[in-house]
Amino acid sequence: MLTLTDTAQAAVRDLTAQAGLPAEGGMRIATTENDDQLELTLVPAPQPADAVIEDDGARVFVAEDTAPLLSGHALDAGATEQGVGFALRPQE
Repeated sequence: MLTLTDTAQAAVRDLTAQAGLPAEGGMRIATTENDDQLELTLVPAPQPADAVIEDDGARVFVAEDTAPLLSGHALDAGATEQGVGFALRPQE
C-alpha cells in the first residue's frame, strides 16, 4: 500500500485547504487514459472503488487499477519553481 511522507502529508493538507475542499475531499491518484502516466487531481470525495489513505489529516485516494503500481512506494513532496511537486520513492 502507498504511504505518505511527512512532507507529502503537509502538502496534501495545504492543497486541499487552499482548494476549499470539504472534509471528505483529498488528492486522487490515477493513471491517465493511456495508462502511461500518473495523474494527481484534487477531488471533493473518493470514487467508490478507490483505496483511501488517511494520514495525519491528509487524504489520498488511489484508483483501484492504479493501486498495484504504487504498492511498496511512498509519496513525497517538495517545492519546485511551479509550486509543490510530488514524487514516488521506494518505501524504507
